[in-house]
Amino acid sequence: MAPSFEDGNSLFDFVVRNGNGVKGLVDSGISKVPDQYIQPQQERIDNQNGISHKLPPIDLSKLDGPNHDQVVEEIASAAEKLGFFQVVNHGVPVELLESLKDVAHKFFAQPPEKKAIYCQGVSPSPYVKYGTSFVPEKERALEWKDYINMVYTNDADALNHWPNECKEVALEFLNTSIKMVRKLVEILIGKLGVTVEDSRIDALTGFKMVNMNYYPACPNPDLTVGVGRHSDMGTLTVLLQDGIGGLYVKVEEDIDAGEKGDWIEIPPIPGALVINVGDTLQVVSNGRYKSAEHRVRTTSTQSRVSIPIFTTPKPTEKIGPLPQVVETDGVARYRHFAFQEYMNNFFGNVHDGKKSLDFAKLDSA
Repeated sequence: MAPSFEDGNSLFDFVVRNGNGVKGLVDSGISKVPDQYIQPQQERIDNQNGISHKLPPIDLSKLDGPNHDQVVEEIASAAEKLGFFQVVNHGVPVELLESLKDVAHKFFAQPPEKKAIYCQGVSPSPYVKYGTSFVPEKERALEWKDYINMVYTNDADALNHWPNECKEVALEFLNTSIKMVRKLVEILIGKLGVTVEDSRIDALTGFKMVNMNYYPACPNPDLTVGVGRHSDMGTLTVLLQDGIGGLYVKVEEDIDAGEKGDWIEIPPIPGALVINVGDTLQVVSNGRYKSAEHRVRTTSTQSRVSIPIFTTPKPTEKIGPLPQVVETDGVARYRHFAFQEYMNNFFGNVHDGKKSLDFAKLDSA
């Protein structure tokens, strides 16, 4: 019989403070979503009316051939209009992607006490955090998601501190993806008409994190969200989806796949990786590239995993629009700031669309 949570505090203690997560809630035998997870009507995702994003993935192997310029245009156009695109022939072995999904499921299948050792405040490592939702202490409605967050400093630290169940595969995913990320950032900065030093490119992706996200099967997916509306704070995010789907992106300007304001689904493509623009790249490009507002639905049939790599500037890095772009545009739309300030703002507030970018906007813009 499912436990009875007499009030919100007992559920919060069970899920958040004691580290049972949403999976512990589901495993306890609940037959309906607790009130604390029921989203306001306007935040719920109606996947019956969702539009599927039919654009083909971008083949990165063609960057080395006669179609180089065309592929560069496809990458830049996607970053300007939607902030999301999928890539194939990206240099990350497909077998590794399958292994990643397997180890993610294995990690979350462990007993709660095995995962709870990584909860904030008790984790043996500052590089690893296990948690649930986003900012559960502040949210009106919790998100239907558990996660493990692994910060990268170097290979040795990762192998010493990341969870044994996933560290080697997660580290290989990170290391095999970074060359692709750097190439994409070079292309996007180059398309701004800007020449920057290699060290500046590196500075935009100097801090890296790997997450493994777990969305348990939900008894009432129409009432919940896996992740609420938000944009990512960094430069570029690399995301591995499983075959279940559920990722939705908001259209900021009319494109072939949808009109402004539409939510379109990014369907899983076998062997592909999803790339999305983060707030940092929107700021650096003075708004030319769009950080993508996105969210994730839940499903009643299967538990879903996703594995993103977040590439961001180091916390001490100073971020702002590139001077050459401001000169061309005639106006700076964002101010300069230390990235740590942006991180503090981002993680200190609940998901609320692209409101995190307000921190960086200039009043005159």
